[in-house]
Amino acid sequence: MNNKLKPGLIGGVVLGLLSVIPFVNAVNVCCCLWAILGGMLATFLYVRNSPTPATTADGAVLGGIAGLVGAVISLILGIPISMAMGPTMRNFMLSMIERVDPRQAEMMRQQFEAGGSDIVPVIINALILAVLLVFFSIIGGLIGVPIFEKRKATMPPPPPNTSGGPGAYAA
Repeated sequence: MNNKLKPGLIGGVVLGLLSVIPFVNAVNVCCCLWAILGGMLATFLYVRNSPTPATTADGAVLGGIAGLVGAVISLILGIPISMAMGPTMRNFMLSMIERVDPRQAEMMRQQFEAGGSDIVPVIINALILAVLLVFFSIIGGLIGVPIFEKRKATMPPPPPNTSGGPGAYAA
């Protein structure tokens, strides 16, 4: 397990930081892409340094470790960043929508003003994101094994037949 911890931590830190940086975190809208890439990074680092071929179970464990680390980082850093950057992100989103449909933008502006800047929705969104990060990073770890592991698992030779039947060794 120790040899899985370092790649899992590195993959999780990368995934966690990319998931909380404003505007960069928007890539997670696309099927939690940072989470998948974090799980794949952990698998890549493990395969590169492992003396034995990696299995799908290794990929799932690595993705899980990366996802948990990324989720913790996302919760610790993401909530304060969301609270601080919330108005900026809202204004950016409203300006984008306003170019397409000004009436829709006005309706969204009214909804934002009615919601205020309450922390409860931010915490709920952060918890949902944390669960998704773990789930999708496990998928990334599973995807990473067949992509990065090119070594064949060596099967030990079968034990000799000692039952005394045909093909048995005579002593």
